[in-house]
Amino acid sequence: MNKIAVYAGTFDPITNGHLDVIQRAGKLFDKLIVAVGENPKKKHFFSFGERMEMLKECIKGMKNVELDSFSGLLVDFAKAKGASVLVRGLRELSDFEFEFQQAVVNRQLAPEIETVLIITDAKFFYLNSTMVKELASFNGNISELVPKIVEKKLLQKFKK
Repeated sequence: MNKIAVYAGTFDPITNGHLDVIQRAGKLFDKLIVAVGENPKKKHFFSFGERMEMLKECIKGMKNVELDSFSGLLVDFAKAKGASVLVRGLRELSDFEFEFQQAVVNRQLAPEIETVLIITDAKFFYLNSTMVKELASFNGNISELVPKIVEKKLLQKFKK
């Protein structure tokens, strides 16, 4: 039986912390679906197409990792894909409360789907997309925080 997992997020933009979770989750499951959430009510820095393009480049070469998108409830997407696990990344302690609440709600909606929390590498504990965008806006060095394609796209956006 193939174990299929879904790692979902907005990835606006994807960071090296996200990639750490993707690489580690990819080792645990037969197939990992990285799912970009589409929420027209939410204002994103990068367009949906840009986020998909960056993610596609970042996961290139990962044999059991595929890219997809979803809107609506994550558990409905997971069921439609035959996934039995939702992967979530944990950074510092403040993530735990939110992720715990989400896991409890998802379990109520779909008891057959488990949530697995993967703790990021310590060097990414305080890394988030908002911080990366702010650093980039002030021309800060983000080369250790994001993949090269993201660094390039951020620098292009802030030069405009």
